[in-house]
Amino acid sequence: MMLNLLDLIGDWNPQLLREIKGRLKTRNVLTTAAASLVGQLLILLYFYTQLPFEDTYSKHYDQIYNRYCTGLHDYSQPSCLKDAFGSFIINWSTWWQDIFMALCWTSIFSLLILGTFLLMSDLSTEERRGTLNFIRLSPQSEVNILSGKLLGVPILLYFVVILAVPLHLWAGFSAEIPLPGILLFYLVIAASCIFFYSGALLCGAITSRYSGFLPWLGGGVVFAFLMLTTGMTHGYQSLDNPSAWLRLLSPIDSMLYLFSSSYQSIEDWFDWQWYYLPVGASTLGFVGFVLLNYGLWTYWIWQGLQRCFRNPNTTMLSKRQSYLLIACFEGVILGCAVQGQEYSDNSWEFDNLFYLAFFSAILLFGLIATLSPSRQTLLDWARYRRERVSNPQGFRKNTLMPDLIWGEKSPAVVAMAINIAIAVTPLVTWGLLGPFDSDERTQILFCVAFFISLMMIYATITQLMLMMKTSKRSLWATGTIAAAVLLPPTIIAVLGIDPYQNTIPWLFSTFPWAAIESAAMNTMFLALLSQLSVLTLLNLQLRRQLRLAGESASKALLAGRSSVPTS
Repeated sequence: MMLNLLDLIGDWNPQLLREIKGRLKTRNVLTTAAASLVGQLLILLYFYTQLPFEDTYSKHYDQIYNRYCTGLHDYSQPSCLKDAFGSFIINWSTWWQDIFMALCWTSIFSLLILGTFLLMSDLSTEERRGTLNFIRLSPQSEVNILSGKLLGVPILLYFVVILAVPLHLWAGFSAEIPLPGILLFYLVIAASCIFFYSGALLCGAITSRYSGFLPWLGGGVVFAFLMLTTGMTHGYQSLDNPSAWLRLLSPIDSMLYLFSSSYQSIEDWFDWQWYYLPVGASTLGFVGFVLLNYGLWTYWIWQGLQRCFRNPNTTMLSKRQSYLLIACFEGVILGCAVQGQEYSDNSWEFDNLFYLAFFSAILLFGLIATLSPSRQTLLDWARYRRERVSNPQGFRKNTLMPDLIWGEKSPAVVAMAINIAIAVTPLVTWGLLGPFDSDERTQILFCVAFFISLMMIYATITQLMLMMKTSKRSLWATGTIAAAVLLPPTIIAVLGIDPYQNTIPWLFSTFPWAAIESAAMNTMFLALLSQLSVLTLLNLQLRRQLRLAGESASKALLAGRSSVPTS
């Protein structure tokens, strides 16, 4: 029976069979089962110790108080009553609900953090052993191979969680939690695992060659994200802005929404809207939206996986895909900002503009790294263009712009300009149509103009850094952009320069938005003009390097220059 099952799995997904055979050893299975059962026992013992006892209670004026008692609420906890036999009357429903929620929290953190770590560690190990290239040469499709990894690598972790399902269901039923709600929670957990694990596979596929530290970094990032969203939940963070989208990517809010009777801080989700649609008004509507959100971004991750798995040196997305991605992203987060509430002032409008710009900037930085081709790719493209222009038979010279917009190997500067234009469209529209006076609209438009020019400068610098001869081009590009973004405002802030009293240093830094409210119009124009001048010079330098790279060796010799090395 077991052999037949393994044969079926091998026929369906050979990679999954390979992972299962490598991990489901008798010793591993027994150790995993013991760890799961011991963990469940410890949770039960912990909550057992929280029950009221004569020697371990909280007493005020000879009265016992405990969370699981059934008397009147005094001192933030109900008082404890005894039955005719002298035993405490326990609210077992609340006790089982706390056990149920503890298992929910444990499963979320265990599955997402440990699963991410295991997948990234597995790809790093495969790269170190030299077996990852053999997998890439397999005739199986990328989806087949990677889905086998996704299902097989964390299989022992799945086993731990599955062994806890009976206790989880028993606790839920004892706490009178409906079965449909529990099943919806399982769906959300499954969708979140697919999303985070897909992201782990993508990061592992493109960075597996670098260091064994990356799995720890990946697990740490997921842990930080879960802690951030947990803090936003318990900190009563408002949901009437695009930060709600970030919380939708965490299963914690969905868990609290489904089992919110003991978590009153989640009530805002019941009134939450998306483009005025009352998504949070019904359980099915909310969970359906969460699942669609996970599905959408998982789809985009797999687009990058299918491009990068066979060839890690290619760009993660094509330029056409990048335009669709950022349009999709702006559409989703803009819907989170469009709420039905009415406010007495426009501070809410400014908050929404800030969140839109912040999330857009993060995605644009990601697209800069994603779309910028490598040095060798740029050299090949420049030489190809040079040869085609020199021999124009059947070649139209006006194909340069379409190539820059759609071409796979061309520089990413024009494509980034299009992506930035898509990203700022909601900002400009909101600034022009929102409830702002003329001065505020002018400030918003200047903010957008500075945003565009700086993002274009960063994109051009990245492309220039990737043309360097050093083997650590990516690290140099990352460090340069990080320094350009962070160092100028940090130095100005350390020097104690107030953006309201002295606007010029801030306007000419990489964080001009701090001084726009107090700056004079001509000063802002001058600062913007200086940024555009820097952008022009950078693009002229990039054009010069590409032209030199495209020259033939013979022409470079005649011109008295040595050609740019190709490696």
